[in-house]
Amino acid sequence: MLRRAVILTALAAAACTATPASESAPRLVERSRPSMGATLRLAAWTADEAGAEASFGEVFREFERLENMMSVWREGSDLLRLNRAAGDHPVPVAPEMIEVLTQARQISDWTGGKFDVTFGALSGLWKFDQDQDNVVPDMTEVRRRLPLIDYRALEIDARAGTAFLARKGMSAHLGGVGKGYAMDRGIAILRSRGLRNFLIQAGGDMYVAGLKDHKPWRLGIQDPRGPADHPFAELDLSDGTFSTSGDYERFFIRNGRRYHHILDPATGEPSRGCRSVTIVANRAVLADGLSTGVFLLGPEAGMALIERLPDVEGVIVSDRNEVLISSGLKSRLRIVAPPTDGP
Repeated sequence: MLRRAVILTALAAAACTATPASESAPRLVERSRPSMGATLRLAAWTADEAGAEASFGEVFREFERLENMMSVWREGSDLLRLNRAAGDHPVPVAPEMIEVLTQARQISDWTGGKFDVTFGALSGLWKFDQDQDNVVPDMTEVRRRLPLIDYRALEIDARAGTAFLARKGMSAHLGGVGKGYAMDRGIAILRSRGLRNFLIQAGGDMYVAGLKDHKPWRLGIQDPRGPADHPFAELDLSDGTFSTSGDYERFFIRNGRRYHHILDPATGEPSRGCRSVTIVANRAVLADGLSTGVFLLGPEAGMALIERLPDVEGVIVSDRNEVLISSGLKSRLRIVAPPTDGP
């Protein structure tokens, strides 16, 4: 349950608020660096380049701080301590961990457990990160670990500031929600520093604020079977989050079947039913988690959930190459070309 892919089809300049005549003309300021397994990209249209760079530095430091807390790869992280104490005792965790775990539980409830941060129990069996080996694991071992995936066995005590995985062998992973949470923190930092027209992107999770050339930002949805960076649809967006989960980011094909990194906690296998899911919401953490959760629910149940949730819209490309658009986006989304078909 990881990964995202989004295209920004037209990034040039964002409109800014009026600036004093004594200041230099506004221009686009951009910076990027690796963070949380993706490229964290920041852009702002401003006349104060030094101020923008200082703000960007604060966002980069916040992402680094949160990654040190939430990564399964960084020694001493809260998440590693939580996993190592599984079945033994609760562990003290930072308030930010309490917040992101609580939000993850809400998304799990909405999706009937399809979104589940305890999918980490399958780590080491399917390999889709830098260790990708294009091997289908022993499904007997996969099924043996399935009882260890259960978000309800992750106990969160906000008052005590602790979290606990109730069964030995359980393992949590925040790959489906951590970047979204960090993006919301980054958005708050940029707004607090006075930026009004900006973009923040971490992998396929994106937030756009304000306008570009006095118009909303134009974003594209990747064609799941088309060439890289080729959108099949476009959406104009301002002050909103845009997140896509797809089966085309990390995958291999064996005997005509596509195996990808979005694993169904009910079967332990790559999910079937969707090729991509794009969620538009007002909070990045929700868009991040729901794009994965809806992907796992499948087209019909996933769209039904989108329609039930306030301030959430979505676009689904099914495994039959059908495009489903939520009611709130039908008048706003433009299909550039039908998505390409293929395995």
